[in-house]
Amino acid sequence: CTSLAMAVQVSRCERNVVVLVMVVMIFCLCLLPLSCFGSRMGISRQKLEVQKHLKRLNKPAVKTIQSPDGDTIDCVHQAHQPAFDHPFLKNHTIQLRPSYHPEGLFDENKVTSNTKEKSKSITQLWHLNGRCPEGTVPIRRTKKDDVLRASSVKRFGRKKHRSIPKPRSAKPEPDLVNESGHQHAIAYVEGGKYYGAKAIINVWEPKIQQSNEFSLSQLWILGGSFGEDLNSIEAGWQVSPDLYGDNNTRLFTYWTSDAYQATGCYNLLCSGFIQINSEIAMGASIFPVSGYHGSQYDISILVWKDPKEGHWWMQFGNDYVLGYWPSFLFSYLADSASMIEWGGEVVNSQPDGEHTATQMGSGHFPEEGFGKSSYFRNIQIVDGSNNLKAPKGVGSFTEQSNCYDVQNGNNGDWGSYFYYGGPGKNPNCQ
Repeated sequence: CTSLAMAVQVSRCERNVVVLVMVVMIFCLCLLPLSCFGSRMGISRQKLEVQKHLKRLNKPAVKTIQSPDGDTIDCVHQAHQPAFDHPFLKNHTIQLRPSYHPEGLFDENKVTSNTKEKSKSITQLWHLNGRCPEGTVPIRRTKKDDVLRASSVKRFGRKKHRSIPKPRSAKPEPDLVNESGHQHAIAYVEGGKYYGAKAIINVWEPKIQQSNEFSLSQLWILGGSFGEDLNSIEAGWQVSPDLYGDNNTRLFTYWTSDAYQATGCYNLLCSGFIQINSEIAMGASIFPVSGYHGSQYDISILVWKDPKEGHWWMQFGNDYVLGYWPSFLFSYLADSASMIEWGGEVVNSQPDGEHTATQMGSGHFPEEGFGKSSYFRNIQIVDGSNNLKAPKGVGSFTEQSNCYDVQNGNNGDWGSYFYYGGPGKNPNCQ
């Protein structure tokens, strides 16, 4: 009897152990799909967010053109472009031309008699495969991978805060270089009321060391302080692997009314800029580009404030009025700009704790001159009488002249000009 009782007891113990093991296994099996499910939910949420954003940006196309560089250009009806997602533009009537052009536009076909210093006009690469019809605007289609490269869907198409050059003294604030990671070589004017700016900009394809870095050459039209209320309109060319997924040189614009925090974006990647032109696509590749000791290519950019309507207009080259930023987008720039800047900017992410080798301009220093160093020529400002004039009291600024430098000049054919740029990391720039 005793042995029988013990056998029953052991059997019960074994049964309890088996039950316990089964409970633990069931518990683990329940937990595992929950965590996987949570992870899948997160991925699905991001995927849905990206898809919704792409649908907002990529409007239905009247015609689609495949560019040789892999871009897709959608010809979108003017009234369906992203600008009109803005609540203030729901009933906006598109202004098809500016009320006034600035007086005294420089003749861009005028070049120095020295044939070595002749530069050539350029176009956009997608033009090789077609053009958009009248009444549409060409928009570079945003791909899923473009959005996924950004830190978040919300930050896609936006610059980082504190990416503006602040030339207030001969020496930059100590944290300007280290904290923002942006470096500049610029010419500038300040202290007046400015209603626009113009420049002819030499175009290159600088080498970028890290995919999260960029190199650009642009003009800035600035209003407000350099704090949280800065207003900025920007236009020029850039190489940005993070934004575009390649190393092509591309035409771009940018705007912000709160120092890059929550407003504004590149090109047409948010509502704001209203495009009227069917020929030029913002964000599309510029072709060809200048070569060291080779042919030199320029683009011309003019941004000015319409004295009647108050909108800020942009013109590309002699012939293409691209569109406008409505005045309501801005606070300080609703009146005028207080500072104009022209020049280059790079991101220095200090890979491996050393200065980046990302190039600015041609990647060569200003003293090398024409055909080797990049330049801005015929820089002008628009005054209160809507006249284009050579700027007075032009200053220059760079955070680290051993990395990137700038040299101003003036002559009859090029008016007010400067050479700028550099290689970044070199024996004198660590």
